Amino acid sequence: MPGMVRAPLPLPVILDGDPGHDDVVNILLALASPELDVLGVTSVFGNVGLDRTTRNALITRELSGRDVPVYAGADRPLVSARISAEAVHGESGLDGPHLPTPTRGTEDEHAVEFIVRTVRAHPRPVTLVPTGPLTNVALALRLAPDIAANIEQIVWMGGSTDTGNWTPAAEFNALADPHAAHIVFGSGVPITMIGLNASHQAIAHPARVQAFRALGTPVGDFVAELLAFFADHHRERYGWDGGALHDPLTVAWLLRPELFVTRPMHVQIDVTDGPSAGRTVADVWNVTGHAPNADVMTQVDADGFFALLVERIATYR
Repeated sequence: MPGMVRAPLPLPVILDGDPGHDDVVNILLALASPELDVLGVTSVFGNVGLDRTTRNALITRELSGRDVPVYAGADRPLVSARISAEAVHGESGLDGPHLPTPTRGTEDEHAVEFIVRTVRAHPRPVTLVPTGPLTNVALALRLAPDIAANIEQIVWMGGSTDTGNWTPAAEFNALADPHAAHIVFGSGVPITMIGLNASHQAIAHPARVQAFRALGTPVGDFVAELLAFFADHHRERYGWDGGALHDPLTVAWLLRPELFVTRPMHVQIDVTDGPSAGRTVADVWNVTGHAPNADVMTQVDADGFFALLVERIATYR
């Protein structure tokens, strides 16, 4: 029709993660957001082993009621020894709430093959949203370098501009596979890095947890139970009255960029052995003169972020 204004198409995205309490909230946020076309969910080792992260992705799909394919991916880092975070997430990776039994399994295709096939074939550039070790993304870029041209951006939760959480220098997702992170940050694909310096501004304190419980829905209760368990580790380590909701900042940034501030920086990944292994060396003040290779999140409107989460989780009935 002449003069008709077309609504923008949903943004095609692939969610890649290691669920994980905060990963689950991120997947639920994405699946509840009509602005996004979630092409698939891919799992990777990380918070717990691949068998459990994959099962947790299937549990999340079950809980959401959405028909999205799930693909299992890499079960180990490219070079280094595998680490895991049962001390934070429990043996299941989702300790806290009752976990339903998935009624449907994964697709037969490997996650890396799915990423390559989907990015190559999609008529629009695809956004990758990894929230764990970058192993699947790095393998895809190495096996099929041509896909870089059809990746809109990579929005990664990982790293930090300052201190780590798994070592004094390194954040967990970066340390879990620093060589993969090195490949991704050197790929030339536009990257948004959402590190601990940002996610530690988004604390799910009791009033924010109660907002999910007050929805009076099964999914709202599930999220509240997740966050209540997740808070325990943060109270013990940091003395905070709640857990930092790291991973949902990725999807929230795609949905509501006005809630955040990012700055272009050059980021290098320390792949050497020693106390700085896995550190994301962010050139905050441009002292090296290297051209930026990432937009790094620096500020979070936490109230706006949690309001968005509650709004979208409320859509599940």
